[in-house]
Amino acid sequence: MGKIAVLALGGNAILPKGSNGNIHSQFAKVRKSLNPVKYLLDRGYDIVITHGNGPQAGNELIRNELGVKYMGIPELPLGVIVAATEGWMGYMIEQSLQNTLKRNGIKRKVVTIPTQVIVSKDDPAWDNPTKPIGPFLNKEEVSELKKRGIAVIEDAGRGYRRVVPSPTPLEIVEKDSIKRLLKQKTIVIAAGGGGMPVYREENGTYEGLEGVIDKDFASSVLGRDVGANLLMILTAVPEAYINFGTKKQKPLREITVIETENYLKRGEFPPGSMGPKIKAAIDFLRSGGEEVIITSVEFIPEALEGKRGTKIVRDVP
Repeated sequence: MGKIAVLALGGNAILPKGSNGNIHSQFAKVRKSLNPVKYLLDRGYDIVITHGNGPQAGNELIRNELGVKYMGIPELPLGVIVAATEGWMGYMIEQSLQNTLKRNGIKRKVVTIPTQVIVSKDDPAWDNPTKPIGPFLNKEEVSELKKRGIAVIEDAGRGYRRVVPSPTPLEIVEKDSIKRLLKQKTIVIAAGGGGMPVYREENGTYEGLEGVIDKDFASSVLGRDVGANLLMILTAVPEAYINFGTKKQKPLREITVIETENYLKRGEFPPGSMGPKIKAAIDFLRSGGEEVIITSVEFIPEALEGKRGTKIVRDVP
């Protein structure tokens, strides 16, 4: 196999804050977000694309509950809702990419794989839901959810939101299929929204669990499992910063894993924003990856040339 890149599209790459979220605007945003694919292909990479689904899964959750309340439609579990968004968002990304490749005369096949991700039944996350999902809630909605035993927390002083367990991903179930497709030069869309959390029974069968997996952590594990060289995390800012939001704000251009860990320990990367991306980057490099690039869609070409973005590399022995 040649070089492999995992391209992790952030939620804002598909549904920006402030957008009305209709499907036409999402298709339009996806088309713009796929520009990096050509740059990576030109540099000899085979590609796996992952994506966030936070806003979309939240919307599906609302539709699900309204269907139960007003139409008596049976409720779908959260794992199935994640699978549903993986399906229709994968279709959206797949078709948009197919058209982009055709317009550029690039003969590559594209396929979407709804992805199961193994987690532990004993993960402490099951007893400590922390991942916000869905919209902000009014007092009446908060009271109703609490009556149903659903966890709710205040989210960064902006209001209350439902929270669900977010276990640590351990392994990608479909990793061998993904590797075979990459060998055939197929671009694979996988682990959308972090994939569906499952656990392995003693007899080797799988069972789903009710939670969501962080997309960046899942991307890191996927990269490890397929032997990726590069993990590219696309987010809302051109690069990672220290002293972010202050007069001493400084962009980070190229740093090692040890330097990154020191910044993390110093509190430079908050849990609710850059923290998970940084931790995913460290995990990827510690498990065999060669480099991580964190940047925004607009600066992909410059980031690949080392002129923008944050590059994190393995420590020199």
